[in-house]
Amino acid sequence: MAVSENFLGRRNELEKLAAFYSKNSLQTALVYGRRRIGKTELIKHSLSKISATSIYFESKETFEENNVASLSEIISDILGFPPLAFRSIEEVLDFVFKQAVQKELVLVIDEYPYLQKVVKGLDSIIQFMIDKYKNESKLKLILCGSYIETMKNLLEKQNPLFGRFDLMIDLKAMDYGDSALFYQDFSDEDKVRLYSVFGGVPYYTRLIDSGKSVRQNIIDLIASPGSRLESEVVMFLKSEIQKMGNAYEVFEALAKGKVKFSDILAESAVSSSPTLSDILEKLQRMELVRKYAPINDENNKKKCGYYICDNLSLFYFKYIYRNLSRLNVMNPDVFFDKFIQQDFEEQYVPKCFEEICRQYLVRKNKACELENPFEKIGRYYYDDPVNRKNGEFDIVTQNGKDFTFYEAKFRSAPVTKAMIDEEIRQVNAAGLTCRKYGFFSRSGFDGIENADKNNLILFELGDLYKS
Repeated sequence: MAVSENFLGRRNELEKLAAFYSKNSLQTALVYGRRRIGKTELIKHSLSKISATSIYFESKETFEENNVASLSEIISDILGFPPLAFRSIEEVLDFVFKQAVQKELVLVIDEYPYLQKVVKGLDSIIQFMIDKYKNESKLKLILCGSYIETMKNLLEKQNPLFGRFDLMIDLKAMDYGDSALFYQDFSDEDKVRLYSVFGGVPYYTRLIDSGKSVRQNIIDLIASPGSRLESEVVMFLKSEIQKMGNAYEVFEALAKGKVKFSDILAESAVSSSPTLSDILEKLQRMELVRKYAPINDENNKKKCGYYICDNLSLFYFKYIYRNLSRLNVMNPDVFFDKFIQQDFEEQYVPKCFEEICRQYLVRKNKACELENPFEKIGRYYYDDPVNRKNGEFDIVTQNGKDFTFYEAKFRSAPVTKAMIDEEIRQVNAAGLTCRKYGFFSRSGFDGIENADKNNLILFELGDLYKS
């Protein structure tokens, strides 16, 4: 079983799996998440740290007989038995559960939905084995899969396996901090740029070449004809999106900055509101789109918004998809300069920087390292009747009735006292009460010696990447 020697991040998940393996009883785990998120690498790395014998099996999209033969061969090889002849998956599982009565064993069934599809009643079979051997077997069984909806269904009340899982890991994309471990040789500014394109999917971040500039990595991996990740985005979406009419148009609308339901409907030309609702719901289940509501008005559907939460998909639909015909006939460098460079630096990266700052605050809050801990974080919607306008503050934390408003500035110039005063004026003009004002600045601060520091929380870019 090949294991990556430079496994990075996932400390919390590794700790959970280590505790799972240490139990002296039958245990069952469910590990799921979108393709390329690193589920298999996580499990294999965790297995390399334990002494128990492990059997890793990746299910195939084929008949039950073929899966039985493959798994039987693996079991024979690992446990040192002569060739085993089983007729069904049920017989194989019964054998493994029985072996684990006397021997520490871990069985991993990866791509579980493939096996579930070809073995009638597989969920019930596993449930029967768990109940049959719960008082004698010490098997650690892990079911793993990429079809999120199928895997989540195993947790539903009507499923035979409901209540049988001792550990559930819904593996998400890494945050900006863990993602930066994959490209530590870059400057902090470039780490922000790289995360804004490649996000927190380990498969993507491992492809980044530290010997090339950010620009060249983008061109080579996503912004040139036939590039590695151009095809990745399309193939990842194709199997699901082909079942949804207008899904690509919805992505384009979101990439253009349309966040309100009515605006997405108008921009995408989706036939009806119910159809758009269905598309957005499916994209949310795929963990490509996220819905948000302002923290001060969470139940107001009219103020909800949608955005693409997978950075590579966002970059692709914002710059590549709409320009594919141009990309295919232009020099990649010329294409980058004309259709990406300016907007990328002035609009795209600064917007992604806001999300990085949100993630930083969550990290520090969970570690109890903030002077002003919070219960909620999100956007804050406001009405300004005096000036007849409304809008949102992008990063706001709430602790009880106390709010702290943050601004994230990814600018080449430092943040000045005049800029801080203007942000505070905007909050006051909206009639909002604020405990403190926070500022994140890519280029530091200038001329703030006379500012009321008791009222401010200031972060420089380097603060976000301190270990």
